[in-house]
Amino acid sequence: MMKDLEFLEHVIDQKSQMILDANDRIWEYAELAYHETRSADLLCQILKDEGFSVTTGDAGIPTCFTGTFSYGSGKPVMGILGEYDALSSLSQKAASPRKEPVEAGAPGHGCGHSALGTGSLAAVLAVKEYLVENKKDGTIIYFGCPAEEGAGSKQFMARAGMFDNVDFVYTWHPATINAVECNHSNAIMGANFEFKGVSSHAGGSPEAGKNALYAATCGLNAVNAIRETFVDSEHIRFHPIITEGGAAVNAIPETAKVESYVRGASFDSIRDYNKKVNLALAGAAASLGCNVELDDHPGYFPLNNDANMTEILTEAMEAVTGPGTVARGSWGTGCTDMGDVSAIMPAIHPHASGSIGTGHGKDYYVADKKAGCLYPAQCLTVAASMFLENDAARAKKVLAEAKPYFKSKDEYLAAIDNLTMDKDAVIYNRYPGFLSEITPKSQSIQAGGRCSPYELHPPPVLFPSGIFRQIPPVFI
Repeated sequence: MMKDLEFLEHVIDQKSQMILDANDRIWEYAELAYHETRSADLLCQILKDEGFSVTTGDAGIPTCFTGTFSYGSGKPVMGILGEYDALSSLSQKAASPRKEPVEAGAPGHGCGHSALGTGSLAAVLAVKEYLVENKKDGTIIYFGCPAEEGAGSKQFMARAGMFDNVDFVYTWHPATINAVECNHSNAIMGANFEFKGVSSHAGGSPEAGKNALYAATCGLNAVNAIRETFVDSEHIRFHPIITEGGAAVNAIPETAKVESYVRGASFDSIRDYNKKVNLALAGAAASLGCNVELDDHPGYFPLNNDANMTEILTEAMEAVTGPGTVARGSWGTGCTDMGDVSAIMPAIHPHASGSIGTGHGKDYYVADKKAGCLYPAQCLTVAASMFLENDAARAKKVLAEAKPYFKSKDEYLAAIDNLTMDKDAVIYNRYPGFLSEITPKSQSIQAGGRCSPYELHPPPVLFPSGIFRQIPPVFI
């Protein structure tokens, strides 16, 4: 390993100025999700100049791309993933501990993706040189992955078949410590809630209206009331924001919009707790005579770090940074679209030190570019050499013992489709003032891959007076 380490360190050192210049430029570009045009163009041009075959506009996303280099038989096929998107409103002068935007309200790299994208770039360039120098069979692919801070891209890349012929993949992320997670991190699904009421004059005739904003706030309070039922080991997070709450102060709000995520430790947990959240929101809307449109959509699957790759990356990182310098991480409640890749194939997502400040905060910055950009590249390339040594024995072991969450990509895609829902949650019957009842059921998958957690069930009840009434409410 030491001979390979010295060679790979030398290669990265030779290319270090180019890599760090690219990091600085992407930091300055600070482009938001799906708009990383200049960042992607820069990375693609370097890959072309270094002899990689480049494709652009992959998976139907303009800023998604690959750079591929093969030697000999081209097997095994290894992928290293890079990201390069920025965060909204985090424009900041580098290394300033207080809020000092370069441009007020502009995006900024508050999560270090400028270093992530260029560190992964340095890694694939060094692996290419390693394959040629040692006449090793293999293929190395740089996957340019936009929008990790937005709706993601890796799940769309998987759907488009970009990982179909790849044996295993790995990436990394800037952090304040070196860490290889022996556990996992949360899954996430997104939701948009549109509460629907009736507008009226807020002073002259409020009784004629149905206040959508009140329905929304009641709904959020209802979710808060069930938080004590969230099991600690499921690591549930629900953190909504109200994005629209009325157009004029003298009008009862007809529409209120809420955006949120539901995060949890597993696919099952986000599905089940999302149902509880939806039921609370629908009940609150019904209590005020309003409605709520539930728009659920899958986000990211939980990260499933491959056990064998975890051992290899730990060895590789300690070879670069020294014995005892790598923490074995615990559960992470953040989320990444790398989870979707790890759901269908062997994958690993370590972290590397060099950063300071709070992630997604104004003070976040990759302060030590060698530790936070070049060292990670060395770790990834040393890991690649370990995969390939002894006739790729450890790569074969990874493939033989891999345990992704899903047995096939088709199974994964079916699970995604079954999380999707977009419908009104309250149905009023033909009798004014009354609602029907529904009963929850564990799973209900409708045509077109849409999922409803509830089934209509409106039995009448005979009250002592002898009058038939319908039991409120109905939530679907």
